[in-house]
Amino acid sequence: MATKNVRATFDGHSFHVIDPIDLAPNSECLIYVKEVKPKQAEDAINYLFSIAGTAHGPKDWSKEHDHYLYGTPKTVNLE
Repeated sequence: MATKNVRATFDGHSFHVIDPIDLAPNSECLIYVKEVKPKQAEDAINYLFSIAGTAHGPKDWSKEHDHYLYGTPKTVNLE
């Protein structure tokens, strides 16, 4: 039988499966436990600061954003 990774929670007495698992009822299993820390939600401002300066685009992006987003005619010619 193949090994399966299944997320579960432990309430102090029993494991409760989070992910669906394809096993017949009353199947005997050997469980190896590896505790994982829950992912913490990152607030929006910290996420925005973490990606600031990573976007690349044309030099006139700030002045011509409507052109690049909506296809309007350019208003300034930098060339």
